Amino acid sequence: MNLGLGCAQLGNLYHERSDEAARAIVDAAWECGIRYFDTAPHYGLGLSERRLGAALRDRPRAGYTLSTKVGRRLEPVGEDGDDLADGFAVPRTHRRVWDFSRDGVRRSLEESLRRLGLDRVDVALLHDPEHHPEEALRQGFPALAELRAEGVVGAIGAGSKDAAVLTRVVAECTPDVVLVAGRYTLLEQPAAEDLLPACAASGVAVLAAGVFNSGLLAREEPRAGLPYEYAPAPADLVARAAAVAEVCAAHGTTLPAAAIAFPSRAPAVTTVVLGADDAGQVRRNAALFATPPPASLWPALRERGLL
Repeated sequence: MNLGLGCAQLGNLYHERSDEAARAIVDAAWECGIRYFDTAPHYGLGLSERRLGAALRDRPRAGYTLSTKVGRRLEPVGEDGDDLADGFAVPRTHRRVWDFSRDGVRRSLEESLRRLGLDRVDVALLHDPEHHPEEALRQGFPALAELRAEGVVGAIGAGSKDAAVLTRVVAECTPDVVLVAGRYTLLEQPAAEDLLPACAASGVAVLAAGVFNSGLLAREEPRAGLPYEYAPAPADLVARAAAVAEVCAAHGTTLPAAAIAFPSRAPAVTTVVLGADDAGQVRRNAALFATPPPASLWPALRERGLL
C-alpha cells in the first residue's frame, strides 16, 4: 500500500498560499517517503501543476509517479475577479471548458506538460467524466490510449467522485487505474457495491482519494461547520462521524487514522491519496498512515452499525 499527495491545495484550494508554503508541502511529502503526486489543470487554473512541476524539478524523474487529468481545457479570459466560486483563491485568468474530444484531450495534456515542465506523465486520467460520459468514454478514452501507445503517458484511466461512471469506464474501456474520490470512506462506501469488485476482477488499480470526505473526518473531534463535499457538513453526518470517533478512541486510535486506514482494506486499492494544507499536515498524515488502527476497530464499528 502506497501513500500519495493530492495537490489541489497547491492550487490555492479555499485560500491563498505562498509559493514557499506550497513548495514546503511537496518537500515534506518527499521527506516522508511519498512518491505519488496527483494534480490537474482544474486545481487553481493550472497553478497546482506549475507549482508541483517546479517543486519536483530537481528530483530524479524515475523516482516518483505523477498523475494529471484531462477533460477541462483552460481558455484565457479577460475577466477581473477570482476563482473562489470553483474553490480556488487565484485570479480568474482562464475559464474551464469541458472537452473530452480527441483534440481536446491532446491539447489539454500538451498544456499540462508545459506547466509541469515534463515531456511525459506517468498517469493520465479522464477528470469527472460523468459530466459528459459518452464523449469521455467514446472519444476521450481512445485519445488517452493513443497517447499511451505513443509513450507520452504511462497508465491511463479516470478520476471521479461518481462510482457509477468509474464502473462504466472499467466495464467499457481498458483502464489501468481509476481514482475514486470520497466514495470509499468511513462515512460512505458506494464504490464497494460494483466498482471495487469490477476493478479486482479486471486487475485495475484503485487510487482512493477524498478519504476525509473534504474535511469532516480529518479532525479527532468532528464538529459542526467542518466541510463535507466542500460545504458545511449536515448535522446527521457530524453526529455519525462523532460516533465513529468515540469508537476509535475506545480502541486507542483516532478518527483521522481510521479514515486513512479504511480504504487500504480493499484488495483493489493500491494507493491512498491525501491532500494537506501545510507541511505539518503532510507529516501528521504520513505518521498516521504508518501506524494503522488495531484490527479490533473494524468489527466494533460494524457492531455499532457505523460501518
